[in-house]
Amino acid sequence: MEHVPPPAEELARLDRELAELDSRRAQLLTRRAWLLAALRPPAPTAAPGWNPSAWGAPPPGRPGAPAQPWGYVPKQPSAPRSAQNVLLTLGGLLLTVAAVAFTLVSWGSMGIGGRSAVLAAVTLGALIAPAVLLRRGLAATAEALAALALVLTLLDVYAVHAVAAPDTDGLGFTAAASAVLAVLWTAYGLALGKLRLPLPAAVVLAQWPLLFWAWVAGAPALVVGWALLATAVLDGVIALWGKGPGVRVTACVGGSAMGFSALMVGLALSTTASGPLGAAAPGALLLAAVAAALAGAWRAPQGFARTGGVVAGLAAVAAVGGVPAAALSDGWRVLAYLLCGLALAGVVRAGLPRDAARGVLAASGAVVAGALVWALPSLAAVLLGPVTLLSDVWAGPPEGFRSALGSTLPWSELAAAPVVLALVAGLLGSAYRWWPSVVRIAAPLGAREETPKPDAAGTPGAAWTAPSGTGAPWYTVGGAGARRRPSGAALRGAAGAGALALGWGALLLAGVVLDVPYAVAVAGETALVGGLLALAVRGAGSGRGASAVPLTALVAAVSGAVSVGLLSLASEGAAYAVFGTLAVLFAGAAVRMGAEVPRAVFAVASVVWGTVLTGFAGRSLALDPHEAAPLVLLVPALTVLLGARLRRNPVALPVELTGALGALVAVGLAVSDAPFLALVLALCGVLAAGAAVRPERRPVAGYLAAALFVLATWVRLAASEVSFPEAYTLPVTVPALVVGVARRRRDPEASSWTAYGPGLAATLLPSLAVAWTDTDWLRPLLLGVATLVITLLGARYRLQSLLVLGGAVLALDGLHELAPYVAQVAGALPRWLPPALAGLLLLVVGATYEQRLRDARRLKDALGRMR
Repeated sequence: MEHVPPPAEELARLDRELAELDSRRAQLLTRRAWLLAALRPPAPTAAPGWNPSAWGAPPPGRPGAPAQPWGYVPKQPSAPRSAQNVLLTLGGLLLTVAAVAFTLVSWGSMGIGGRSAVLAAVTLGALIAPAVLLRRGLAATAEALAALALVLTLLDVYAVHAVAAPDTDGLGFTAAASAVLAVLWTAYGLALGKLRLPLPAAVVLAQWPLLFWAWVAGAPALVVGWALLATAVLDGVIALWGKGPGVRVTACVGGSAMGFSALMVGLALSTTASGPLGAAAPGALLLAAVAAALAGAWRAPQGFARTGGVVAGLAAVAAVGGVPAAALSDGWRVLAYLLCGLALAGVVRAGLPRDAARGVLAASGAVVAGALVWALPSLAAVLLGPVTLLSDVWAGPPEGFRSALGSTLPWSELAAAPVVLALVAGLLGSAYRWWPSVVRIAAPLGAREETPKPDAAGTPGAAWTAPSGTGAPWYTVGGAGARRRPSGAALRGAAGAGALALGWGALLLAGVVLDVPYAVAVAGETALVGGLLALAVRGAGSGRGASAVPLTALVAAVSGAVSVGLLSLASEGAAYAVFGTLAVLFAGAAVRMGAEVPRAVFAVASVVWGTVLTGFAGRSLALDPHEAAPLVLLVPALTVLLGARLRRNPVALPVELTGALGALVAVGLAVSDAPFLALVLALCGVLAAGAAVRPERRPVAGYLAAALFVLATWVRLAASEVSFPEAYTLPVTVPALVVGVARRRRDPEASSWTAYGPGLAATLLPSLAVAWTDTDWLRPLLLGVATLVITLLGARYRLQSLLVLGGAVLALDGLHELAPYVAQVAGALPRWLPPALAGLLLLVVGATYEQRLRDARRLKDALGRMR
């Protein structure tokens, strides 16, 4: 029976076959067209400079000849273009070397007439030859001779200076010669339009006349800056209206270098001016650079226009801001530049081209960012400076805020830092508050409107954009890799977050700049933390989507809490007040917070502050660290109770883990005293056992409680210098094993580690520790016999805990007994034998690697099948 596919499947198959036929037909038509073109008679000459073999096309001159298939290169009778270029380059280089050698070495052996005749003849011939070669279609050879002619003209200038004007100043003569040669080579390049070298060479020569003339005249730096700017303007004109890409690229490079140098000269003079009048002249230079950059940006393509806008904006800030900055002290100058940078935002209504205006706005942002970077180190000093108080806790309250920080920053020169932060924060806050108005004002600089337009193949997903003021379309392909602009809500949230962070930093810096009293600083920072917590709770509960603001408030609150906590360590009363207030504030925020992650952060922070308070209590009671350790366990006990109350609430686990870290701190405090360490470990075991009452914590907390109890027992025995630990461990092991047997009978699927592991470990591990330090033979023998019996029982009844624990202790016990004999044997063996045996072992293992791997897997599977 013939299978008839569904209509959809049959249609897809037909479409694939038709597409293959179309592709094959296109290939055959392309090959047919090329064969027809190859059968036509060739043209007598080829186009100058055209190399058909480079693109795999038929020789030029054949009308209607299509392009060859990609990758097909027919044989050509002439040499490759690369070989021709190498030959011409070598020839021109040899001629240039000969000319230089003649000018420098053989010049003095000829009279003035011979010298002039030789130079004139050779230079004139080198200049005329390219014109003749171009008429014959030898463009590459003409380019090589034009390069030689360029070098010869430079040698002519050197010869004229050496013979006709030896007393003339070198720089002045060079400036005049550069100007003359630039004009001559410009005329030569325009006359022979097919040569590519003369015009870029003329642009390079045009860079030096004004600069060298200013240098020779001994002009001040301001005049040198004007010379550089004039040269840059000339380069800009050439870049916009020059002939050919080579000329434009050369002019762009030269203009960038000269313009940058002019801006650096103006900026240096403006920042070092002695007063506003002294800064006016450099400001005029910078404003002229602004006009030139904007004029170029008005007509330049998109990328260059935006760069021109950036340069114009930065130069305008330096020009206008430098005048008032010269009248201010060093600490306040940044404010003048910041105000000018913020004023650049008015460019949105200036009628500039879109890309140029965006560049000016980018310059405004760069100025604001620079001002913030200047102010941020002082803010970091305020936040991190109290760390120095850790070395001398409760030494007494300092006199003022600055002395508490221990920083060596010149605060008097940073008086403008809080003003800068407050100003930027106010503007960002205004933008956040009146965001629709900001969007409406910035609409002229918004994104271009895109309308869907399929590509040539009809594929959707491309977008066509018509930039305003031009007729050239551009395409942006959508998809996963497309660049996406941030949404308005995200930008508004970023503005609000920036306003909040900068405003908080401004308030902190204001306290340092004013050097408020220590108590006022501590109270103020604590109040700021409370305000930030309230804002975080309110912002998270508003549900308006501005998630950046509450997130910033959360981060600032935690950072401020750490900073004020460190700051309060100078005084005992301040430490109790601050950390108690912080614990209450963060606990209240955790209760009121609706989002899970911020709520967990606040709860964890509250537990941390409470743990610090218990440590303060131990210090106030003049307790040693190990004596204060049980006191630190109060907060972990509260977290266990709170976890039982919260149960499966997402906040319960972070709170309990933080309490566990507090218990770990208590253990660390008690390490120096063994009896207290045993007590703390036992108390930690009680807390873990309390957490294990809950089913969701039992798998982890149960094992942890057993391990802590056993460890506490061992530590207590070691602290009491007990030489026979079995007298204390066997009474625990026997009942534990009896309970384990009863558990296994009631539940055969129960793990042997749960049933027998704690009981066996309670005796085997302390006995092993004592056996390793025991010089007698009886204890190791009895321990070895007991562990051998346990291991055999584990293998017989397939109990994993008995097999692993018994085998491990047996192996370590045997190693202890055999160690002296092994050491004696090793000392008697030749030194070369151990490495040889190790190498032989590696060879054997490598040769039987697969078998050993299978054995290891079988052993792992066998252990895994045990209970």
